Amino acid sequence: MKVWIKLLAGAILGLLLGFFLPADNQTILTITEGLARFAINIGRYAVVPMLFFSISIAVYELHQQGGFWGILLRAFLFIVISAALVISSGIFAVILFPPARIPIIHDEQIEQISLQLVENIMDVFPSNMFQTLVSGGVFLLPVCVFAFFLGMGLSYDKNIMKPVISLIDALSRVFYHIASFFSEILGMILIVLSAYWAFRYRALVQADFQSLIIILTVVSGVLTIAVFPLLLYFLKNKPRPWPVLYSTISSAIASFFSGDIVFSLPVMFRHTKESLGIRRRVNAVTLPFFATFGRAGSAMVAAISLILIIKSYSSLGISTIDILSIGIRAFVISFLLARHPGDGAYTALAVLCAAYGQGFEAGYLILKPIAFYLIAIGTFLDIMITNFGIYAVAKSSDLQEDKPIRQFI
Repeated sequence: MKVWIKLLAGAILGLLLGFFLPADNQTILTITEGLARFAINIGRYAVVPMLFFSISIAVYELHQQGGFWGILLRAFLFIVISAALVISSGIFAVILFPPARIPIIHDEQIEQISLQLVENIMDVFPSNMFQTLVSGGVFLLPVCVFAFFLGMGLSYDKNIMKPVISLIDALSRVFYHIASFFSEILGMILIVLSAYWAFRYRALVQADFQSLIIILTVVSGVLTIAVFPLLLYFLKNKPRPWPVLYSTISSAIASFFSGDIVFSLPVMFRHTKESLGIRRRVNAVTLPFFATFGRAGSAMVAAISLILIIKSYSSLGISTIDILSIGIRAFVISFLLARHPGDGAYTALAVLCAAYGQGFEAGYLILKPIAFYLIAIGTFLDIMITNFGIYAVAKSSDLQEDKPIRQFI
């Protein structure tokens, strides 16, 4: 059975449970919430060792071939272009088709939400680099930096390093197969996550947020089906985008119902390798790079949400200068969400509100009831950007081999 069919079946079963079980039963809700947190941990379980050893051997191989910095530059350019395109598209859509005003919600409990930039910098270079391997597995940038230096260090002396290289290569393959096992059982895990998602959706006063839900869904659908595939036509050989889109179904389902980009990495890593034929050396380097810095989807959701909040509560409306300011801030924030794999869109919204000021510092609390949906859509778009970005970089670097769709996992 195809992986995406397992995930879809698990998601549908979970939704049915979530919509038909009594939502007002606090015991069921508490159990489901606890199981959802446990399910996220299972999905993240093999990510750090898989990435660490895969990045190390990939950096070594690319460094030997002299193509490491070229691949990283292509990935960076795709991230910048996609961020500008996605955020501007979302802002244009919310201006052209403004959602209905949202109701006033009184919530005086201000949450301390920030990008934690100082902590991020300090954690990238701890006093002992081995500390990066025993962290919580949420902030992946320190792991990637450690793996980069290890990969570069393997080039010191080929004769001396040969046993170490063979060991790291073997460990990379071992942990890849362990992560593959978890991607196979992800369908069962998604039963819990989609059930919890359905519980939270039922708790909404749906009429209050319906227009926002619709515009976010439509914008994400247009970007996924039309805009992202269109970007591939700018490559020199104009590859067909539909096989790429088909290969993203599994990671799209996992990202939407988990709302966690790290949770989605094992299944995406496997699909990009086994379905799209992307070589490990480029796959292992670009996937964490996109997952760390390519968070334009979450930033776009935050920008749309802030514009809606301002329009709902300000009698003066919003000026063009303010819109440009929000777009620029959202663009910058999209590169700074590495520490927030499971709450990117809501964190970006809180930071945007604080930066905008003018009495809207706590405006993000208005959308707290729908935070899970903002996070789901944002993570979904982040994963789609990552999938198409990895393929574009691999294709332009001649490190990808097309496979027939019947061989897709």
